[in-house]
Amino acid sequence: MKKIIAVTFILLTAFVGWVSANALDDGAAAFDAGNYAEALTFFEQGAEQGDASAQYNLGVMYDNGQGVSQDYVQALNWYRKAAELGHAKAQHNVASIYIRGQGVARDDAQGVQWYLRAAEQGDANAQANLGYMYANGQGVSQDYTRALNWYLKAAEQGHPNAQANLGYWYSKGQGVPQDYGQALKWYRKAAEQGDAIAQYNLGLTYYFGQGAPQDYEQAAKWYRKAAEQGTAAAQSKLGAMYFLGEGVSYNNGQALSWCRRAAEQGDAEGQYCLGLLYATGKGVPQNLILAHMWFDLASVAGSEEARVHRDQAATLMTPLQLVEARKLVREWQATSLL
Repeated sequence: MKKIIAVTFILLTAFVGWVSANALDDGAAAFDAGNYAEALTFFEQGAEQGDASAQYNLGVMYDNGQGVSQDYVQALNWYRKAAELGHAKAQHNVASIYIRGQGVARDDAQGVQWYLRAAEQGDANAQANLGYMYANGQGVSQDYTRALNWYLKAAEQGHPNAQANLGYWYSKGQGVPQDYGQALKWYRKAAEQGDAIAQYNLGLTYYFGQGAPQDYEQAAKWYRKAAEQGTAAAQSKLGAMYFLGEGVSYNNGQALSWCRRAAEQGDAEGQYCLGLLYATGKGVPQNLILAHMWFDLASVAGSEEARVHRDQAATLMTPLQLVEARKLVREWQATSLL
């Protein structure tokens, strides 16, 4: 993993139900049934009476355009009312709106302050996002100690992004002494919750034997889980393992399938792998034009091995074949930019 895993600033737009009687219960039932216009009426009643949960839910409806036209200004208005009454999820959403600049001018410093209020109430999403802000110096002075503190609080509550970040920090010795055992521990916790980046990094730890004995079968297992979620780096690694028969049965068809998926996402290793398959005719009929194309794309992305193989392939090609290969590169690049 080349950089810290960013905790996505996604608004917490899951509906919050409540236990109060009559109108609010009716609103909750209407919302769950998809009767948003009816639910909106009930929530407005509770919100105007100062109920923080009603205000939060009204913010959610304006945020998502459920039963009302989407309106970030109104969403922020109701989130803020609930936040000022101490509603932690509303505080988190106020922070996220400031950071995203929706319905208000972007203000990372304000975002940090609202995340802090929610984090101090134990909101795991706010804690994880606050860790990210301190780690990257966004809206606050960079401070790895505070970042680690908030990541740890969120991770101990089971927050997968925070756990994945802790795994990365321990694996690289960033803000903490390098400790592959701790990295493995936190990657596994996040990976078992379905976090694709953690699954990929767990695959790396097993492949290289960091924090655990080298185990290609475990590496392939976790690469596959991440690859099936669309992680390009995991797809190319899994394809390479099929190409080499590491931890899985040697299978050029599977190698082709996984490397192609990665290559089409712009992954340099996947493009290089696909070039090798076309160059050698493994899993696919030999095609030097396509081999040169994929080697060239990987080379542009920074792969020195791909550059060497591209130049070797060029010595076996006619001038017309080289023209065609370069044309395919241009076409692919133009399409990928759309």
